Amino acid sequence: MMVMTRLLAISLLAAVAGCTMAPQYVRPESPVDGAYPSFGRANEKANSKEPQEVAAADIGWRDFFSDPLLQQLIERSLENNRDLRVAALNVEAARAKYRIQRSELLPNLSATGSGDIRRAPADVSATGQADVRRVYQVAGVTAAWEVDLWGRIRSLSDQALAEYMALDETRLATQMSLVAEVANAYIVLRADQELLRLTNDTLASRQRSFDLTKELVEAGSATELDLRQSEIALRSAEASQALYTRLAALDLNAVVLLIGQPLTPEMAAQLENANTLPDGIVPASLPSGLPSDLLARRPDIRAAESVLKGANANIGAARAAFFPAITLTGSGGTASASLGGLFDAGSQAWTFLPQISVPIFRGGALSANLDLAHVQKRIEIANYEKAIQVSFREVSDGLAGERTFDDQIRAESQLVSASEKTFDLARKRFDEGIDDYLAVLDAQRTLYGSQQALVRTRMNRLNNIINLYKALGGGWTEQTARAESRTAERSTTAS
Repeated sequence: MMVMTRLLAISLLAAVAGCTMAPQYVRPESPVDGAYPSFGRANEKANSKEPQEVAAADIGWRDFFSDPLLQQLIERSLENNRDLRVAALNVEAARAKYRIQRSELLPNLSATGSGDIRRAPADVSATGQADVRRVYQVAGVTAAWEVDLWGRIRSLSDQALAEYMALDETRLATQMSLVAEVANAYIVLRADQELLRLTNDTLASRQRSFDLTKELVEAGSATELDLRQSEIALRSAEASQALYTRLAALDLNAVVLLIGQPLTPEMAAQLENANTLPDGIVPASLPSGLPSDLLARRPDIRAAESVLKGANANIGAARAAFFPAITLTGSGGTASASLGGLFDAGSQAWTFLPQISVPIFRGGALSANLDLAHVQKRIEIANYEKAIQVSFREVSDGLAGERTFDDQIRAESQLVSASEKTFDLARKRFDEGIDDYLAVLDAQRTLYGSQQALVRTRMNRLNNIINLYKALGGGWTEQTARAESRTAERSTTAS
């Protein structure tokens, strides 16, 4: 008994002191520049060294989106969206798998009781008479344990932990994407509704022009060609009205799908009446920080790095498979030929069954498994580097749009103003008989087209800011993270 105790103690110390055979993890070099690219006026403030009080990633979505209706939609989506719910359940499943894998580091203890009753006939019995044997046994503790001398189980546990952390980061990335998708869908809905309102106004104007032209034709003051040109403009506006009515309905369906539940009557009425696109829904600009900040701010990059760490740990498990596997199995309890004697003095019983398994010939499977682990790590390095490159490109695109969209909106606003003046002049010249009605129709088409283009550009600018907010790591928190909470978060992450 003393020998078994010493063996167990020695094995326990060896297992505790043993380390994994996984390579030491080293974060790959970032495959992007240390500054965002600048082209002309685009991105001219991207690499500003001015200190920022709050990084874009720390701005809560309630503080970023000022529209109360949009805040309600985002709140409901975070509660009911099915994609986010599946992502959260995947995290719970990964956590359970990690706990299962981690439990293999400890002995498997159980309590068992058994009975063995046998009867041997007289012709096969050693005594020449029928023989009945009874053995009753209660094993107070039954232990089965693989001694992890080479760190195989520990490496598999590290891999399971990395998978759990990656899925948790994926859940966070899903939440950020959902916030941005709801906001973009809301912006598109309001833009299409403003275009519908603009089209309705244009349709009413063209209907009046058509009716007036028809009267002028009947009075002999206009030609049949003027009437047909007016009708073409009218039918074009009717087609646009049908188009934007359909687009607004589809946009509303997209919003309902994202929030994961039907709209309340109050919210439906508010969305139906939201026929303008306000420019102040989001801030005009965002602090960009440096590309190195993305490594800590973007959950998709952190998820890719966790998967890479898991692949690195898997190499340790593949290496450990080349070495002997030691398993200790034992039990201790009481045994007796009768139930009443199970707990009598001298009924103690124990077994100790150590086992060692040494791989001799596996047909190259172990070497192939190690090669596979190394290849899988190289794949995850490439995935990690690609995640960084994609995030770098998304931020660069958003920063390029900040300045250029403002310039474009300024120019298109001036174009709309000029088109309005041109239309007024053309109508006056037609009323005075200086020009024909074709000039009025042409000016009206130009005005309507420039108004549509301005609405779409304003929509694209808002979508660009929202996407930049997500690309910089924003949307993970409801309220803006203050300096104290950010410091505590960094300390928790480092530990």
